[in-house]
Amino acid sequence: MNSRVFRSVARSLDGQPLGAELSSGEGSKPRIGVLTSGGDCAGLNAAVRAIVHRAVSTYQWDVLGIEQSTHGLMSSPPKVRQLRLDDVDGILTAGGTILGTANYGSPFAYPQPDGTVKDMTGTILENYHQLGLSALIGIGGDGSLSILRKLANQGNIPFVGIPKTIDNDVGVTERAIGFSTAVNIATEAVDRLHFTAASHSRVIILEVMGRDAGHIAISAGIAGGADVILIPEIPYNLEKIAAKIHQNQTLGKNYSLVVVAEAVRNENNEAVVASSGQGQNRLGGIGQVLAERINDSTGADTRVIVLGHLQRGGTPSPFDRLTASAFGVAAVDLIAQERFDRMVTWQDREVKDVALADAIQDYAAVDPSGTLVKTARGLGICLGD
Repeated sequence: MNSRVFRSVARSLDGQPLGAELSSGEGSKPRIGVLTSGGDCAGLNAAVRAIVHRAVSTYQWDVLGIEQSTHGLMSSPPKVRQLRLDDVDGILTAGGTILGTANYGSPFAYPQPDGTVKDMTGTILENYHQLGLSALIGIGGDGSLSILRKLANQGNIPFVGIPKTIDNDVGVTERAIGFSTAVNIATEAVDRLHFTAASHSRVIILEVMGRDAGHIAISAGIAGGADVILIPEIPYNLEKIAAKIHQNQTLGKNYSLVVVAEAVRNENNEAVVASSGQGQNRLGGIGQVLAERINDSTGADTRVIVLGHLQRGGTPSPFDRLTASAFGVAAVDLIAQERFDRMVTWQDREVKDVALADAIQDYAAVDPSGTLVKTARGLGICLGD
């Protein structure tokens, strides 16, 4: 392999290799780092496993897992561990991430105990280079990948990104790790709610995640046979929702199921948010707002189910395992080919790669004139408009 980034590991000021103890005494062996960043989701461990298998078995590289995302590189000493083949044995079907993750605190203005903020860029970059890393793979959503790309550019770090998010809103990829599992869980919830809604002649609202995009809602709503699907990309009219519920009653259906994305706004076009334990405002609560309005306008007994973090956890679906495995192998191959500042993508039924800048430039919302919206309308599902 004729790559300048693999000719030697990083050296300290006195010229001695650093971190040799982490590679079994082989200080000259190429070494790459991997971290997971942002919210957790199913399939992260499958990607880590694939990275280790490809790097160790094919290229004979060492792999360091960086714990708690960039937070692991802020610590002194940095929180890392070497990942060997036996370290990733059995994690293919495990949810979450064995490396841990973080989705709070920008490294460019990281909160300090005294209430101030501090730019931790210097510490992160210094620790990265002291670890003797030759390249870095980051698994994250558009926000995490934007931060990691900025760090990589500032520190001259050869970087490759892997998209993961249950929201499926990363640009230039048809699928991101975690989306398939989230849709499966949301669809199962809709399936189960049919029976209890029918038993009590109720309207049941299922609020699902998705941040600014309605991919989970539209996919699970169609797959689960919902009567109403509300997504942030299509403004709704409460009268249209009430008319659909009345139509169901007229046709002899004594219940209705509504699937709503958390980013759907109220009738005043305001985001519905709740305060988190860390003092941050997060989307959530539109289901309850709609329940009160639907009850007032239709008189129907209306209940709300908020899936929340259930959509992130559990065993990854087969498709998420396949996607993550393919992404992990492809990311390592990009490093071997010295093709950096790239992100692996799923397009046209295969893995490709694109410029990372293009991938994070715009988020991928649901297309209001796209196939899934047309399908929902063709099935008689009310989209609120």
